[in-house]
Order: sequence, then structure tokens, then C-alpha cells
Amino acid sequence: MRSDDAPLFNVPAPVVLIALALLLVHAFRGFLTQPEDLELLYRFAFIPARYGPDAYFPGGASAQVWTMVTYAFLHGNATHLVVNIVWLVCFGTALARRFGILRLAAVFLLGSIGGAAVHYVAMPKDAALLIGASAGVSAIMAATIRFAFAPNGPLAAGWKQPEAYHVKAPGMMEVLANRRVFAFILIWFVVNLAFGLQELLMAGASNLIAWQSHIGGFLAGFLIFPMLDRKRESVA
Repeated sequence: MRSDDAPLFNVPAPVVLIALALLLVHAFRGFLTQPEDLELLYRFAFIPARYGPDAYFPGGASAQVWTMVTYAFLHGNATHLVVNIVWLVCFGTALARRFGILRLAAVFLLGSIGGAAVHYVAMPKDAALLIGASAGVSAIMAATIRFAFAPNGPLAAGWKQPEAYHVKAPGMMEVLANRRVFAFILIWFVVNLAFGLQELLMAGASNLIAWQSHIGGFLAGFLIFPMLDRKRESVA
């Protein structure tokens, strides 16, 4: 079968590898006892209060570094995991065809760090556990829209055209001037900020959506894309 005849949902190996890593971590936790799983969560989840001068959590000072990444591989339940994998496949497929495994992983990991950083700035004393791949997936989403809406890009030439994934990406201002990109970003931010507004209106209620980390991840992916993208000539 020729590559241009490949099915739309022929998921690239780099995306499968990231999804598999998320699945394996979640499956591993299923073999732990409840105290063991709780210990693992407190050791590898991102916790803003961990950075307090008198705070103590499993993992010690070193965990202040690794938890900015490891939290992305932990999920609250199967639904949380599946939703993140679905979005990973939807947007990661296009980016993987352009970037390959190493740069795709870099976007995911740097987006996770960006999400943790913004979450910390917003809630520096919060002791709740931040887990989930949403920030990393948001970064992949943002990086994908940097080229997907370009002339001859995947949304113009078609998802099945291999050359569509290698068009020269427009500059940031040109991307933002694109009405479809601007509408996408606007809707995405409105939806996420709505979660923040809900939290303010329901004071004292536990907010299960870490919308701050989503925004941090999205901004990270949008900004780091040109640093990871190789210079390409426009495809006719």
C-alpha cells in the first residue's frame, strides 16, 4: 500500500510509543496495593506545596525536578487516560509525521514542564496532586496548529498527502492572522478559562480540571515549535 493511500487513522509509531508508555504506567499501578499506589502518587505527582521551605513529601528535594515530568504519566482513572490518548492521537499523528519520535517527545515533555510551571505560579501553596498528560498533549496540539493550517498543509492539501506534513511553517504573526487558527485558539482558551471561572464561582469546591496546566502546556508548544522545526521549503 502506498503511503498516500494509507488510512486516515494510521497512527505513527512515535504516537503509539507515547500512548503505550501512558498505558503501561497505568496498568502497573493496577498491581499495587492502595498504600503503595498512594506512595507512588506522592512521589511522582507534581505538587506545588512540595517547593515550600518546610514541606516534606516522598522523593525529597530531587522530586522537585523529576515530578515536573513524571506527573504527566499518571492518571486518575481509565477515562482520564483514554481522553488524553484520544487527543494525543488526533493531534500527535500530524506532528509525529513532521517531527519523528525525538522531537515529538521533546514537545510532550517540555509542554508538561510548562504546564507544571504555570500551575505552580497560579497555585504555589496548593497541596493537591497534579497528574495527567493534558499539558503535554496541549503542547502537541499547539505545535500542530503552527503548520496544519498553512497553505498546502494537512488541512488544505488533505491528511493523506505525505508532503502536506512538511510544508514550510508560517511565522507566528502569520499564524495568528489566520482566521481559522485564531478561532481555534480563541475557542480553546475560552473553554479552559471557563473551568477557571467555574472554580471561582464554586468557591471551596474541588476543581478536577487543571486548566492552568493546560494553558501552560499550550503556550509552551506554540512557542517552542520553531526551535524544534527544521527549515523547509514550501511544497508546491
